Amino acid sequence: MASPIDGGNVLITGASSGIGREMARQIAPRAKALVLVARRTERLEELKSEFAQKHTNLKVLVQPCDLTDQAAIDTLLETVLGELGTIDVLVNNAGFGDLQIFDKAAWDKLDRMIRLNINALTYLTHKLVPAMVERKSGGIINVSSSFGMSFLPGFSVYIGTKHFVNGFCDALVCDLAGTGVRVTCVCPGPVKTEFNEVAQDAIRLPNPAPMEISAERCARESIAAFDAGKARVVPGTVMKIMMFMEAMTPDAFFRSLYGMQGKIMRKKAIERGV
Repeated sequence: MASPIDGGNVLITGASSGIGREMARQIAPRAKALVLVARRTERLEELKSEFAQKHTNLKVLVQPCDLTDQAAIDTLLETVLGELGTIDVLVNNAGFGDLQIFDKAAWDKLDRMIRLNINALTYLTHKLVPAMVERKSGGIINVSSSFGMSFLPGFSVYIGTKHFVNGFCDALVCDLAGTGVRVTCVCPGPVKTEFNEVAQDAIRLPNPAPMEISAERCARESIAAFDAGKARVVPGTVMKIMMFMEAMTPDAFFRSLYGMQGKIMRKKAIERGV
């Protein structure tokens, strides 16, 4: 079955940087129209200009939007559907994390994270999937995380949001079986993006170099998995091996190991006066 990306209208959230931007670049030569969604309008306009030079037949809509606001999402969809008529592929890439011991984390940031990582992703899917089912064609790419299959101290709410995305995707695949609508859950490990600058405001942890991959590679492997109709993909060879090994290890072992790490992180946070 042909990929709905080809000749389709594709909406990408979080398209201004990182994985979302690279997905836009790789999808651009194949799509009929791209809807670029993020809060940073200038970066979206730069991407639109880049595509105007390389892909003259591609229609690009720049749609700045605060996805934590449901009314803003409604306005976004009204505008986009009024312009294009349909969305064939939805890429839910927008999201952010927070690296802090739970009881010392700022609630405002956690609340925004839940509204973006869970509410916006689910709402956009709910609004766009019915028309895909009716057309018997379309697809959803939900960018989750390898944390959706594991856990670690300092990321409790972020990890909780990604466990939701993974479970949501698995069940959605079953809900949409036989409809012609495909769903791919992307579960990357460390990727060279702006994630750390947004998340690590209290505790600084470098990405493990052997596990880290480029945003370009993450996007390429994610799109290939979607084209192949795969329900889940873990980009990067090292992360695939790591997640396989972790799945074979009892959670009790990691709770004990990470509990010690949590104590160290709490001590450092107290020393910083957090």
